[in-house]
Amino acid sequence: MTVISQRFEQLRKSNTCALIPFITAGDPDLETTAKALKILDQNGASFIELGVPYSDPLADGPVIQAAATRALSKGTKLEDVLQMLKTLTPQLQAPIILFTYYNPILNLGVTEFLTKVAEVGVKGLVVPDLPLEEAENLIQSAQQFGIELTLLVAPTSSKDRISAIANFSQGFIYLVSVTGVTGMRSGLQDRVKDILEELRSVTDKAIGIGFGISNGEHAAQAKDWGADAVIVGSAFVKRLANGTPDEGLRSLEQLCKELKAAISQEQLTVAG
Repeated sequence: MTVISQRFEQLRKSNTCALIPFITAGDPDLETTAKALKILDQNGASFIELGVPYSDPLADGPVIQAAATRALSKGTKLEDVLQMLKTLTPQLQAPIILFTYYNPILNLGVTEFLTKVAEVGVKGLVVPDLPLEEAENLIQSAQQFGIELTLLVAPTSSKDRISAIANFSQGFIYLVSVTGVTGMRSGLQDRVKDILEELRSVTDKAIGIGFGISNGEHAAQAKDWGADAVIVGSAFVKRLANGTPDEGLRSLEQLCKELKAAISQEQLTVAG
């Protein structure tokens, strides 16, 4: 069992729903990214998903696409992101899950990519454009480096496909709450609850719900449905991009605290 799986086991024993914030590396700059990672780590993040900026982010909505464009315009490269993580990950309690498209992995070569990310302390991978049918090689290779590749389940997935993804996904299963790209929504689709129940019938792996969660109400709803984790991206990216870097960091910290409170058992008990 590797780090992501172990952490989820610990959280389950304490009946804790994980908070997984997402930010884009290099937006507005890597110095601010490093500060943001520390703030998230200190204010309730169980894991942190860090997006590598990419020129053709098919799964990302406008907020994260814009962040990736800004980061790329500053010259942010994978090597720069990894160099930043090298000094930072030893200071963090929350494991880093790298969100990257498959092309950068292919460009480096699977083994070299995994060697580099393992060396800087990355513990998980999400590759949104890697289909199940092509994921087995990367999953097996990543396991040799102690890295878990998490696969995504879409609301449109068939029962057979849901079962297959659940079988192969490592660390946890990433349940996409909406059809389409990432972004803030007004609420969660009821279909998500049904898929969550389908997943529970075929696996005991942890399940995280993401895409479309942007506030405490959404996060609490996902937790009440039985999610092991809530994944929040666009809302954090938008907060960090507003105003000066210092203002963005303060807003990011506030959102992290609000979301953590919304999914904490203690908060729900007091409110009830």
